[in-house]
Amino acid sequence: MSPELISILVLVVVFVIATTRSVNMGALAFAAAFGVGTLVADLDADGIFAGFPGDLFVVLVGVTYLFAIARSNGTTDWLVHAAVRLVRGRVALIPWVMFALTGALTAIGAVSPAAVAIVAPIALSFATRYSISPLLMGTMVVHGAQAGGFSPISIYGSIVNGIVEREKLPGSEIGLFLASLVANLLIAAVLFAVLGGRKLWARGAVTPEDGGAPGKDGTGTTGPGTGTGTGTSAGTGAAPTAVAVRPDHETGGTEGTGIRLTPARIATLAALVALVVAVLGFDLDAGLTAVTLAVVLSTAWPDDSRRAVGEIAWSTVLLICGVLTYVGVLEEMGTITWAGEGVGGIGVPLLAAVLLCYIGAIVSAFASSVGIMGALIPLAVPFLAQGEIGAVGMVAALAVSATVVDVSPFSTNGALVLAAAPDVDRDRFFRQLMVYGGIVVAAVPALAWLVLVVPGFG
Repeated sequence: MSPELISILVLVVVFVIATTRSVNMGALAFAAAFGVGTLVADLDADGIFAGFPGDLFVVLVGVTYLFAIARSNGTTDWLVHAAVRLVRGRVALIPWVMFALTGALTAIGAVSPAAVAIVAPIALSFATRYSISPLLMGTMVVHGAQAGGFSPISIYGSIVNGIVEREKLPGSEIGLFLASLVANLLIAAVLFAVLGGRKLWARGAVTPEDGGAPGKDGTGTTGPGTGTGTGTSAGTGAAPTAVAVRPDHETGGTEGTGIRLTPARIATLAALVALVVAVLGFDLDAGLTAVTLAVVLSTAWPDDSRRAVGEIAWSTVLLICGVLTYVGVLEEMGTITWAGEGVGGIGVPLLAAVLLCYIGAIVSAFASSVGIMGALIPLAVPFLAQGEIGAVGMVAALAVSATVVDVSPFSTNGALVLAAAPDVDRDRFFRQLMVYGGIVVAAVPALAWLVLVVPGFG
């Protein structure tokens, strides 16, 4: 049995044990990386740790630390209320607002994980407050990021178009962008319909004070601006509904806007704006910037942030870092290249094309999407040169297949969504993301191949 096949079988065993024995998959993956790296790949400790995602570790810790402070001092509650007022109480519009916001950020040049790191904590706090499915909200954020991810001026688009030019393949920058935009928009529409969007529309408008229940007459008329906070429910004359406040959220006043701004909240909002400016405007690392801002806030308001370190999603950090370290061992020992070359050597171009799409999707669910495309596009060159497969359609299919799977909890974006979700059963949410990610991996590459490759575009 080849070392590459052994490493793949060990990964399957890790999944089975984690699923059946409720052991943290990250811990299992660290053990597998040590065993396979030492006994099969003949790697030393430095070779094994080369795959440890230090940058992702800092991003997960830094962003969840900063937003744990924001939750603790009530800043996220203030943002949620502001979002409700922005859409006039129509909470059904909020998932689409988050989709459009992350799409706009990536389209103008933000790295996809950076956009998700900025938007996901706010979006998921809103989901908790207004009883929106966290799976719906989280996936809308990720698919929004990927919808704008291949614009001609985006990071992903620039990299992929550069690879295409380097390999001297026919390309279409606009075609690549539209393929990703349309694919993610269609997926988002299906998710919205399946995961409760229709019920959100039926709910009508809400007020920031009512915690998600319809306002008077179901129109949200007893909302901000009345100054009374004493609206009745659905015109029944019942007593006003009390606002549920978590013990760790000091809400201040509820006059008019529902939550007043305090110096700590103003400083936290300034920190969140600074995070956006630093990441998008100055290309600073999102994780290091978030940690720095969190430390500043903790120093100024220690009482508000005392519990924040404990609220960092440590189990998620262990899970993601362990799995990606093992994937790094697979890359170091050549397992991924071995699989790609095996597919590329198949004599049937259309079959090779769909298999490459599946390899891109499966591997990208655990690793860098752009890195996978950078490896797979050159592997596709030999049969693209034969002229039987359209290069434009093939590149677009690979791009879609390798990025829509970023909803997987093992990818950077999926991990950020998992870590950012407040007040959820993380094990259950992890399983939901994993199941949904599996559905995407199983379905999207075949659909992308059918729509983009089989017609022979380019």
